[in-house]
Amino acid sequence: MTKYIIRISFLLFSFAFAKAQELPPVVNYLPSIYDADNQNWMLTQGPEKTIYVANNRGLLAFNGAQWDLYPSPNRTILRGVKAVSDKVYTGAYMDFGVWEKDVYGVLQYTSIVTSLKIEMIEDEHIWNIESYGQYVLFQSLNRIYIYDTVGNQIQMITPDKQITRLFLVDDDLLFQVKGEGLYTIQKGQPILFSADPVLFQERLINLFRIDGELIGITANNGFYTIDKQQVVPWDVLSNESIKEYTIYSALQRKNKSIVLGTIENGIVQLSKEGTFQYQIKQGNGLNNNTALALLEDKDENLWIGLDAGIDCINSQSPFHQYIDVSGELGTIYASAIVNGYLYLGTNQGLFYKPEASQSDFIRMPGTEGQVWSLRVIDGVLFCGHNNGTYLIEGIKPQLIATIEGTWDIKKIPGYDNFLLQGNYDGLYVLEYINSGWRVRNKIKNFVNSSKHFEIIDGNRILVNHEYKGVFEIKVDPMYKDAEEVFKHTSINIGEHSSLSRLDETVFYANKEGVFIYNPEKQGFVFNEKLSIIFNDDIFVTGKLVEDQDKLWTFTKDNLISIESDKLDGDYSVKKISIPISLRNTVEGYESFVNIRENEYLLGTSNGYIIVNTSEDENEIQDYKINLKTVAVHSLGSEPQLVSYNDKIELSSRDNNISFSYSVPEYDKFHTTEYSYLLEGLYDVWSPWTTNSSIHFDNLPHNSYTFKAKARVAGEETSNEIQYSFSIERPWYLSNLSIVLYVILTILLFILLNWFYKRYYKKQQDRALERTKKDMELKALESEKQIVELNNANLKQDIDARNRELAVSTMNMVNKNKTLNAIKNALLKAEKIEDINKIVSLVDKTIENEEDWNFFEEAFNHADKDFFRKVKEKHPTLTANDLKLCVYLRLNMSSKEIAPLLNISSRSVEIKRYRLRKKLDLSRDVNLNDYFINL
Repeated sequence: MTKYIIRISFLLFSFAFAKAQELPPVVNYLPSIYDADNQNWMLTQGPEKTIYVANNRGLLAFNGAQWDLYPSPNRTILRGVKAVSDKVYTGAYMDFGVWEKDVYGVLQYTSIVTSLKIEMIEDEHIWNIESYGQYVLFQSLNRIYIYDTVGNQIQMITPDKQITRLFLVDDDLLFQVKGEGLYTIQKGQPILFSADPVLFQERLINLFRIDGELIGITANNGFYTIDKQQVVPWDVLSNESIKEYTIYSALQRKNKSIVLGTIENGIVQLSKEGTFQYQIKQGNGLNNNTALALLEDKDENLWIGLDAGIDCINSQSPFHQYIDVSGELGTIYASAIVNGYLYLGTNQGLFYKPEASQSDFIRMPGTEGQVWSLRVIDGVLFCGHNNGTYLIEGIKPQLIATIEGTWDIKKIPGYDNFLLQGNYDGLYVLEYINSGWRVRNKIKNFVNSSKHFEIIDGNRILVNHEYKGVFEIKVDPMYKDAEEVFKHTSINIGEHSSLSRLDETVFYANKEGVFIYNPEKQGFVFNEKLSIIFNDDIFVTGKLVEDQDKLWTFTKDNLISIESDKLDGDYSVKKISIPISLRNTVEGYESFVNIRENEYLLGTSNGYIIVNTSEDENEIQDYKINLKTVAVHSLGSEPQLVSYNDKIELSSRDNNISFSYSVPEYDKFHTTEYSYLLEGLYDVWSPWTTNSSIHFDNLPHNSYTFKAKARVAGEETSNEIQYSFSIERPWYLSNLSIVLYVILTILLFILLNWFYKRYYKKQQDRALERTKKDMELKALESEKQIVELNNANLKQDIDARNRELAVSTMNMVNKNKTLNAIKNALLKAEKIEDINKIVSLVDKTIENEEDWNFFEEAFNHADKDFFRKVKEKHPTLTANDLKLCVYLRLNMSSKEIAPLLNISSRSVEIKRYRLRKKLDLSRDVNLNDYFINL
């Protein structure tokens, strides 16, 4: 009955403990991350801290940055793996062997079974592998194969019955045979250690040595102390409750504590005395409740091979997490430890529990709703709440101010019975009177929300409003009226900005940096040194958390402390790596409270994180960066791995090269970043990035040295990796090509010279031709000018002839007129004979052909072709007709023509008519126009 009560009590205790635990961080690796099967049967760690996992699909290798899967050679499940020096031994179905890295950094498998021609038992499967000196032992259910790595020989232990498990305890090799007991291996031979009936019935999962005793954990019946004489239950309180679990794996850690992997309840850690420490399972950390394999690595991380995934518990982390699995707490905005109670102020109300208890948190009745702050003033806990202000006494709340929205509460210097609180609508004064606190008054003439405020002297208050700025208020000595209010213009408005105090100095922080209030200038001064905090790391919040002798603030990847040097007054800055993605805090409302020496509680949206800030806990190990692979490829081809041990020379086509590297760091809260430099291409290091590989395309021919370095949690690794390589000149830049280029260049110059000469010859010929043509043109121009001159002379001659013709015509006309007049006068004379002589002479003169011939000659000079044209066109015309034609061409009237022909005007008209008939012209054609246009 007593055992039953103990068992039930422990189970209830364990259940409560499992719900309200502050657990180390757990890193989850889902199958989708490592890209292999769900089940993971065994784990080991290599000399470079690489983790190797026996997975259903093959051998998994994880270097902290990349997962690689090496399929099982015979495509069967790997259940055993063991790293020994630079080799990895694995066991599978009907095969076991060794993996070694080739010159490319890739694991290559050699089957020991095949190379030594070992005949395995039908359907035999290797389940466990242990290393012992120069020997590696492969255990199946039927045999233990002892492989001599030096002599490359195999020795076998083949019991009559099934082997349940092979164990290595310190320097002792033991194995259990079902129905026979526990054996040791000495000089390659099995020797019975214990044949106790308990060992016939119970299957041992693992063996440990604690204080000189051999302790065994069984699958279903707890712990036993084992010696050669007897096997008895281990006398520890946890033993009875452990029997309720089905144990599949177990491990003794370096500090002698024990970890049990269960089938249905995750993992349980016990102290070396067997007391319960913590339990992690699905829901509060693990991917899955079935722990198939356990491994403690060189950094004391606990690795768990699960039925669905792989988890890593950072046991030595300075962080421990309380995960609110139920979601009842909500987001934590404030916390405090007072009089043995841990209080959490959340958006769901005020919760509490005894500080040392692992029980669940309880919500304090009457405090439902948003809690903004928890302040301990002179040992009294005040709660700033959306409902107002509460005074907390133990587990009882007292609402002392019903003014909506209390942000914060602070003491007023010089007034022990006064407190100043900031509310949604301004500032209020609380007064202690009649053994209790009450609201005395609101400070008049100031109505801005007062989330952050600081009292800077007896009657001056600074208030920060994120969206309006920082105000300075001068109040009267009794803190009733705001006598003066002005806004500081030396600083800008900033979202998530805050005011805080360190010693007597007031700080303001926003995205632009950190500013310090200068009382003499009554303004804020930019502090360059502290502002680097936000320059070096991406700004998240300007919230500055007060903590006795330091301030805390938060950046993208770090938690940062600011401390003042007591001697020189300068400020020192320290960083603790805790990325924002893991903090889960509300920006601008971060809560970070000192609860114990070097321990702080950071409120999150799903619980809280306990942060140990001691330097020992946060010391960064000496991590090293390792080069994983180097691959090259030409355009359009698949990457090909190359040796990373020697300097290589690549062809000009293979001028695309990639590098992958890693730091074997597995801490959840540590961010690993990398920087690289390719000498021969760049002169400066690249910015820090989390990418663990880099690819260079189309590199020109040159000699290069690739360098990479890393930093973990802001601290650089102690080493850099280097890899030298060169890229050959392309064929078109080879020595032969250059000689050919020189020859071709010379030939080209010769050819160009020939072409230039030919060109210039042609140009010269063209110039001569142009000159010749120009001269010919000039000659033609000259001839033209001569012709024009001749024409001008001819024109002048024609004009002269025309003048002569006109003069002749006029002379003829005048002469005939005169002669006719004389003739007429003489006819009237008396002596007929004399008169007749004179008349005959006049007639002879009138009819003188010489005048006409002279006229005709003059006319021909003036109009050479007229007679020819008229005669050709009208050959029947007589000489008198031609005369009339000439006079008509001269556009003379009948009256003007009559004297010339020595006839009357009427006779001229008759002649004109007859001429028209001969010319066969119609009456509508003007004779003058006809001859003028002919």
